[in-house]
Amino acid sequence: MIKIERILFPTDFSACAKHALKYALSFAAERGAKLYVLHVIPKLDVPIGLGAVTFPVSKIYNDMEREAKKNIHHLIPKRFLEKIKVENIIVRGIPFLEIIKAARKYDIDLITIATHGRTGISHAFLGSTAEKVVRKAPCPVLCVKHPEHEFVLP
Repeated sequence: MIKIERILFPTDFSACAKHALKYALSFAAERGAKLYVLHVIPKLDVPIGLGAVTFPVSKIYNDMEREAKKNIHHLIPKRFLEKIKVENIIVRGIPFLEIIKAARKYDIDLITIATHGRTGISHAFLGSTAEKVVRKAPCPVLCVKHPEHEFVLP
């Protein structure tokens, strides 16, 4: 049997990610694996000031972190918290790079990630975090698409 003791679940708190969470929780409960829930706060590319108006970037990050902590704390249903160990992680950076770093740091056996199904121009400009993770991950990656998400064939 393949060893799955540590599962990484990156989330952006979207509906697609919440659907993928079902798979991560199922694997973790079935295998008795520890679940690492990771949220990456992307680096902001905002100007520090526009004329007399300035934006305190640290305040924006603090607000984003506060919101992420609230969301991540309520993400796992209580019935699973009684069965599995969960570690919540919030970091700043480029999402796919931080996912890869976490996979290495925590010696992850499986990454369970949602795919949003972007195609065409949005895929070209935004790229696919899931696709980059699949290419660079040091372990197997389970990509989960939302069943109600419409995928357009290229």
